[in-house]
Amino acid sequence: MNSLFKSEQGKKQILSLYNEKLKELPIEFEYKTVHTNYGDTNIIVVGDATKPPILLVHGSNGCAPIALETYPNLYKKFQVFAIDVLAQPNKSSETRLSMKDNSYGLWINELLHQLELKNVTLAGFSFDGLIILKTLIQKEQNIKEVFLSAPAFLVNGNPLMALFKVFIPMKLYMITQKNAYLEKFLQALFTERDEFAFNYLSKVLIHFKMDFTPVPIIKKEEAALIKTPITIIAAKKDVLFPGVKMIHRAQKIFPSLKNAVLLERSKHVQSRTDNRKIGALLLRD
Repeated sequence: MNSLFKSEQGKKQILSLYNEKLKELPIEFEYKTVHTNYGDTNIIVVGDATKPPILLVHGSNGCAPIALETYPNLYKKFQVFAIDVLAQPNKSSETRLSMKDNSYGLWINELLHQLELKNVTLAGFSFDGLIILKTLIQKEQNIKEVFLSAPAFLVNGNPLMALFKVFIPMKLYMITQKNAYLEKFLQALFTERDEFAFNYLSKVLIHFKMDFTPVPIIKKEEAALIKTPITIIAAKKDVLFPGVKMIHRAQKIFPSLKNAVLLERSKHVQSRTDNRKIGALLLRD
């Protein structure tokens, strides 16, 4: 199988930033590798095994250390399992799963089985929406509750707006490697500047083969069968997955919707202040 990293040098640069971010975090952790039918999955485990488990799923073109930094206090209530999603610029296998079937759900449920986890909370950001909802569709018996922040798989934004604000600046950066285009791309998605995101994505966009397959939308019939309590945190200024539109559809299609929160000032990637609010939701009894 051809690597999704375009070169060994590029891979080393991306994983060096991964390691730097993990080293910065004030946590004790252990690595765990789980062998699945879809590839080896790297997991960073934080916290006491006597506490209830939470599985953290990062967004597209991300990695587990970013998820751990986003919600740093979860270990106080949970044992945290932060996964490196397959076929992303991280330490898991580079197997690219289909978004059209339930492969992502089969993969996560296999992870839970291998880890012997039950009554699990699932939480994450962006592409996590597809991964977590596919997990519930495939088998939800081991899932206690889910929290989805600016999730994919529910609604899409205006394609022309996304094209001009996100995808054209991204492509121009990939062609020219001029930072002005990267800044424009990040400004469309991030509520506030993130220096690590700038450095990390500056390498990912150049050295990693990203998946540009359009993200599908969950069917009403699939959503209607889900019984697991769902909390959705939507961003009003999200150009990819608009918050008002998202909450409106979620309220119509999910009988198990427990809570829907609209972040009024947030773009797709939340601010540190909003991430603290989301973290508090996760820690609430």
